[in-house]
Amino acid sequence: QVQLVESGGGLVQAGGSVRLSCAASGRTLSEDAVGWFRQAPGKGREFVATISGYGSTTQYADSVKGRFTISRDAGKNTVYLDMDGLKSEDTAVYYCASRRSWVSSVHLESYDYWGQGTQVTVSS
Repeated sequence: QVQLVESGGGLVQAGGSVRLSCAASGRTLSEDAVGWFRQAPGKGREFVATISGYGSTTQYADSVKGRFTISRDAGKNTVYLDMDGLKSEDTAVYYCASRRSWVSSVHLESYDYWGQGTQVTVSS
């Protein structure tokens, strides 16, 4: 049984930083492409960042480029999302997802496994 568990969310002031973690069990995350998505109140789930399997090719949404960094620790079977320069519009539930392919994707329907999400609230 594959399980992804996000952690690290919370309340942060605008301009601050947060690190989200996505820990996996039942699957070797380093072989999968992993993505971070977010969903703000009243909006659809949107792509944030992705990292390819086996390597470290990354891709970001324009809205977070230069502020967010996705990375992985294969030894801990964990993927991280470091978020700096947070803005109020970054407030959302953040989800990690993995897909049974090493090729990254920005499309949420491409992902096979999802975590339960972690709330990030940015106060202005």
